[in-house]
Amino acid sequence: MDMETVNIVMCQFTDREGTILEAPLYLPQDADPQQLQQIEEKLPYFFYISDRSFLFRLKLTYRKIKKVLSIVYQPQVAFRIRPGHKEPVLSVAFSPDGRHLASGSGDISVRLWDLNTQTPLFTCRGHKNWVLCIAWSPDGKHLVSGSKAGELQCWDPQKGKPSGSPLVGHKQWITAISWEPVHLNAPCRRFVSASEDQDARIWDVSLRKCVICLTGHKGGITCVKWGGDGVIYTGSKDCTIKVWETSQGKLIRELKGHGNWVNSITLSTDYVLRTGAFDHTGKVYSSPEEMKKVALERYNKMKGNGPERLVSGSDDFTLFLWEPAVSKHHKTHMTGHQKLVNHVYFSPDGQWVASASFDGSVKLWNGVTGKFVAAFRGHVGCVYQISWSADSRLLLSGSEDSTLKVWDIRTRKLKQDLPGHAGEVYAIDWSPDGEKVASGGKDGVLKLWMG
Repeated sequence: MDMETVNIVMCQFTDREGTILEAPLYLPQDADPQQLQQIEEKLPYFFYISDRSFLFRLKLTYRKIKKVLSIVYQPQVAFRIRPGHKEPVLSVAFSPDGRHLASGSGDISVRLWDLNTQTPLFTCRGHKNWVLCIAWSPDGKHLVSGSKAGELQCWDPQKGKPSGSPLVGHKQWITAISWEPVHLNAPCRRFVSASEDQDARIWDVSLRKCVICLTGHKGGITCVKWGGDGVIYTGSKDCTIKVWETSQGKLIRELKGHGNWVNSITLSTDYVLRTGAFDHTGKVYSSPEEMKKVALERYNKMKGNGPERLVSGSDDFTLFLWEPAVSKHHKTHMTGHQKLVNHVYFSPDGQWVASASFDGSVKLWNGVTGKFVAAFRGHVGCVYQISWSADSRLLLSGSEDSTLKVWDIRTRKLKQDLPGHAGEVYAIDWSPDGEKVASGGKDGVLKLWMG
């Protein structure tokens, strides 16, 4: 039946599994999502028709109807945390145990949030310019932030106070921060920072100074990882990835192959390096030694008998899979994106790698072989970041189009659309306990999603 010849549409509401939720309703053909929302007032809802978000009037969304129009709806559980930042939120990160949340903003502050009341626990001031990146130590005792002015600040998360003066040494903005794994050294003391000034620096928070400077790149360093085997990986605008030992800062190996800037690197052990000894049980440890022992057990179990794997994403539209401990040559060249690759991320179980691109797509790859698996399309703008659920079953993406999307790895389909931001989404994180998602962006709003 042609929609233009009728005035009402018979609509049947179902959930994502197809279960009928209530008796059919007769709606006018000019009904919009706001009118549907009035039907279900308890929670905000998302509406879908034929797996597409219903954003406009029925007439515009679905021009030809046969019999009954099926509308899928599902609850949107999101909290806007306020009072929020006064400028764009540029970085968000949950603590390794998932109990705390930190954010960095263009308003030059770092905020620590109470996840129970959704209000700021502490507003940490001291930076002189935008806070570009933040990183928790894997034992949860420290939070470090890096700014556009090039300085770093270590914070005590329990008090919201700086742990000493700013750490100064970099000559340009901080691009990334990574902590030494807790299974190598407990309590956590050392972290590495990367900068546009072409150097990476190892800092000791107890000594409050830079102990080693890693020099050799011929372009700004865009990303850095402190690996589980004790080496540091740096990716740069000079198209290379360098591997460094950490006792004297000597260059061990150089990984070449990209034809343009290296934007992002990820390790197959990222999740256990981030969470250290913390797992879903929520166990609290009585000593650093106990924490170190459990973290080492978790790392060895995750790594298995094979080497630590690394994937890099580049402005050349491609990815490479490497086994740096085995060879300086790449294992797989991963192609398919049509624009630059902005972010790459291994799943917690190490079996998958996801890549986010300015071509608007997210791609899924086999984390062991590098073979292409699937492409997730739905964003209508650049995809800036991705994040995994703790069980590796779901993948989250944040985009220039102001939305977050949740993708189901098993079905290879969109599971949930999360609109709500009033501008580009720059930063996202899925809590290590798997229960919460945080997002921030151009609108200065930090959102906490539960569900």
